[in-house]
Amino acid sequence: MPFRNRRFALRTLTAAGLLAIGAVGTPLLAQTDNGFPSKTIKFIVPFGPGSGTDTSARYFARKLQDLTGQSVVVENKPGANGFIAVKQVLSAPADGYTVFIGSNSTLAVNVALFKQLPYDPVADFSPLTMMMRSPAMLAVTPDAPYQDLKGLLAYAKAHPGKVNFGAGSAGYQLMGELLNDAARVQTVHVPFKGAGETMTAVAGGTVDFAFAEVTAVQELAKGGRVKVFGVASDKRVGTSPDVPTIAEAGLPGFEAYTWVGAMVNHKTPAAQTQKLADLFTQISKMDETRAFYEKIGATPMTGGPQQMREFQKKEIELWKRIVVQSKVPLQ
Repeated sequence: MPFRNRRFALRTLTAAGLLAIGAVGTPLLAQTDNGFPSKTIKFIVPFGPGSGTDTSARYFARKLQDLTGQSVVVENKPGANGFIAVKQVLSAPADGYTVFIGSNSTLAVNVALFKQLPYDPVADFSPLTMMMRSPAMLAVTPDAPYQDLKGLLAYAKAHPGKVNFGAGSAGYQLMGELLNDAARVQTVHVPFKGAGETMTAVAGGTVDFAFAEVTAVQELAKGGRVKVFGVASDKRVGTSPDVPTIAEAGLPGFEAYTWVGAMVNHKTPAAQTQKLADLFTQISKMDETRAFYEKIGATPMTGGPQQMREFQKKEIELWKRIVVQSKVPLQ
């Protein structure tokens, strides 16, 4: 074989070999030309352990670690309506190694509920992808003097301002206000730091009822520590088939969902942002991810950065409208 042809053949074989190697291991596919990611990635969660946001963060952390071969750690920074967590993310180097795992509260509802925010959830962050959506459940204290949603609403109408509801985030607060508006009742908001603390208060009778994610309610309900009057979705949850939708329980058209999404500081270089977005979207589309969320009564969301931004803006407008309609005082 002439020397020129041998060199051509060698280059061809080498290129084919590299393609074959790249096709074997997923971690190789997860690297960029500059080697990103090449060290530990940190997820910052604005709620405590056990919340739906935390559960999503830990699942995606495991999967991202599998894909990249790099450690992924989850840090919980609850309190102050998510401000503590947001500050940590925006104060960290904008290099793609600090990811904010936010929710409807921190990324949409806070805009509607506060006169002034120490951050802008649109301008200060670049979206990666949506992670999941989950309907809220309405749980009441087990010693309540009513046995179903109609009974709760009748009691609230007969005792205006005497029934209170707990909320572990701004999102759940507005769900309670949405119930007030839809049912024309007057119940009083009591704030808590997270879903776990809220449900402990419901179980102990400190508050009368609360909206919380499915994961925070189901086990307590199975143990008889709380009663569940309904799930705020268009259909029943597969993990709790005996729980009626709130529409079935007597309040037609009432739906309320929590959601979780990932973002990075808007100053993060485009290459790192896109790489993380691709990885997060890849995880969200896995069959294993769908199965994981179905077990906890949630649904994976598979849209990328653009879809998440559009969804976020629509959510902001929705909750602004609810605040105005319900005449909720701005904080």
